[in-house]
Parts: sequence; structure tokens; C-alpha cells
Amino acid sequence: MEKSFVFAGFGGQGVILAGKLLAQAGTDYGLEVTWLPSYGPEMRGGTANCTVVLSDEPIGSPVVDYPTALIAMNLPSLNRFEKTVAKGGTILVNSSLITRLTERNDVLVLSVPANDIAVSLGNSQAANMVALGAVIKATGTISLELIKSTMARMLSHRNSAKLIALNEQALDAGYNAV
Repeated sequence: MEKSFVFAGFGGQGVILAGKLLAQAGTDYGLEVTWLPSYGPEMRGGTANCTVVLSDEPIGSPVVDYPTALIAMNLPSLNRFEKTVAKGGTILVNSSLITRLTERNDVLVLSVPANDIAVSLGNSQAANMVALGAVIKATGTISLELIKSTMARMLSHRNSAKLIALNEQALDAGYNAV
């Protein structure tokens, strides 16, 4: 089993964190993992993406030409990565910010209003967790409980039970949106 993910959006949308959480959860589960972030010097407001590969065998390279899943948090990200998704893969579209239809009919397309859901939970910055919850359900890669426990551990240094609770709600909401 090998699955690869591209999380892409504007800097500040939390795509790097979402990918890092998935990578750490994969490590916690005992999988082989690579995580490769990429962002411009402007970071917040610029483009950002990361690639995560999860496998039960050693991974030859963190570079992925044809990911099995794309999480597109904005239109420029969908435009850039849509054509690269492997046939039979998954594209998660943040329909709060992306209004165009995908051009692919050989992949599973999930339209999730991640920003709208996050706002309804009280914090628009939780859209990345909504998207992560949705994509783990759609791909069946990692359990929701493992993602939640990994997130709580990784964010515990911020000493904010409120932040962890919000992110758990966002993960649940994304998971249930699929």
C-alpha cells in the first residue's frame, strides 16, 4: 500500500500543518512516511503546498509526480495540481473558495465547503482540519481517532485545550461531510 497526498493552498491556510499531522499520524501507525513542504518566501498569502507519502514499504523518493489525493484549498492550487492526480485518485475541493468544476472524470471529486464549515464552528482557521478530516475518510488511510490524538499531542505545546477542542470538532465536521 502506498498513498500520496498533495495539500495545497495559500500560505496561512494551514496546508503545511495538515500534511505534517497526516505524516506524523502515519509514523505513529507504523507506516513509512515522507513529508516534503514547499512554500514561497512570502509564506502567509503566498502559495504553499506539501507532499505526504504513506507506505507499508520503504519509500524511494519524497517527490511525487502523480499523487493519489489532492487537497486544493484555493483555485490556484486546483489549477496547478488537478492534472497531476493519478487516475482513480481523489480531489478534495474547498468549495468555499473554489467555484469552478473540476475537469477530471477519472477521479473521485469531493466538494467540501471547508471554510464555511470552519466559520460555523467559530474559527475560519480550522478549514485545514475540516479538509483533513474529509480526506482521511475518503481515502481510508488513517483513522479519525489517530489523527485526533496526533493533533492533540502536536499542538499540546500551545497549552490551549480550546484550540485542540476546536480542531477536533473541525476534524469531525470534515469527516462527516463526506
